[in-house]
Amino acid sequence: MKKGLRWLGRALLAVVALVLLWQLWLLAQVLWWSQADPGSTSFMRLRMSELQAKNPKAELRHQWVPYEQISVHLKRAVIAAEDDRFIDHGGFDWEGIQRALEKNERRGRAVSGGSTISQQLAKNLFLSPSRSYLRKAQEAVITVMIETLWSKRRILEVYLNVVEWGEGVFGAEAAARRYYGISADRLGPAESARLAVMLPNPRRYERSFGPRLNAHAERIRSRMGYSQIP
Repeated sequence: MKKGLRWLGRALLAVVALVLLWQLWLLAQVLWWSQADPGSTSFMRLRMSELQAKNPKAELRHQWVPYEQISVHLKRAVIAAEDDRFIDHGGFDWEGIQRALEKNERRGRAVSGGSTISQQLAKNLFLSPSRSYLRKAQEAVITVMIETLWSKRRILEVYLNVVEWGEGVFGAEAAARRYYGISADRLGPAESARLAVMLPNPRRYERSFGPRLNAHAERIRSRMGYSQIP
């Protein structure tokens, strides 16, 4: 009995040690990417694997561009659409989460998550689209790391360069060229609003951009002028 308890204690210690080592590795990556640009993300690798399962020669469309080479209209549109309190919160928009919970309760199903840009970035960089309490907990830890070690400007720069914008399309530059044939710094208000409203489900919306999404894009366009950007 005592021997079994000792083994159980050692096993638990080993698990705790592995978890701590994993968190330290994540912290090191976050610290490194505060200055260096991520070459790829967890989401990119997942999508590449899916695409190459169908076509071994498939490649992602992705090109990193500095913050200054991304249209101010797109920055405003994305904040207006995804996280209108981005400048003010510390990674978690508690008011937004409460609104999302109330909306889900009214609809009787999960239709809104209330995730901030920082939370979405944490998930895109390190995790997967799967839903679980464990994944959300890890997302929260990474979000705290990012908000502690990065400026808001850096968070928005990395987010706009790595977020998914369609089948195999990642980042603002690839999205601008894919949908409008121009570079990211030339996007106007209308194009920016349209791209911003695609973000919750880009692979679906690139195939079907109907009247409801057009109306939402117009609402975002009308609010963009109030968006605070870093």
